[in-house]
Order: sequence, then structure tokens, then C-alpha cells
Amino acid sequence: QVQLVESGGGLVQAGGSRKLSCAASGTIFSIGMLGWYRQAPGKQREMVATITNSGRTNYVDSVKGRFTISRDDAKNTAYLQMNSLKPEDTAIYYCYAVLNERVYWGQGTQVTVSS
Repeated sequence: QVQLVESGGGLVQAGGSRKLSCAASGTIFSIGMLGWYRQAPGKQREMVATITNSGRTNYVDSVKGRFTISRDDAKNTAYLQMNSLKPEDTAIYYCYAVLNERVYWGQGTQVTVSS
């Protein structure tokens, strides 16, 4: 059974950095698009960043220049490096992956940015 497990969330002060990881486990024979979404209290889930299997990236405007998505297919892992964090980045961050041509979601990891 394929699963995604996020890690790296926690409490960080405004202006600080945090790196999220998303590791896929199980029998994986193909890895497609990977991405990170987030959901803040009272708001809809939004796309934060995505990366294709050719390395093309896409970011929501509010994180451009601050966040970097990357992937290591040998480790079945995606990363989200978050710098210059702001209180409005506070949310539950979810990993998204197309594995074996199916869409999978992680359970989410909380990131809280204090002012």
C-alpha cells in the first residue's frame, strides 16, 4: 500500500525557516507530479508549489522567492524549503503526489509562524 508521510512541521518565528519532507513508501514504479498544498483555519486548501518529473516548478504568488520545492526520486521524497516565513504562512501543509498514476495525499503537518 502506497503512503505519504510528511515531516518537518512545527512552530517557527516570523522570518525563520523550515524544511518540510514528504516520503512515499510502498511499491512505487512511477512518480509523476509532486506538490504541496496548505489549508489555513477558515480558508480553502490552496496550492503552494508543484514540481513535475522533469523539474518544472510552479508556485503560488504569495510564496515566490521564499519557498523552494524539490524532489529526490531515488528516495521517493519531496521537499519544501520555506524561508522568510510570515504569520500568514501558518497552515496545515499537505503533500500531494502522483504515484503509479494515482493521486495520493499525506496526512498533513502543522506549520505555525509566530509574530
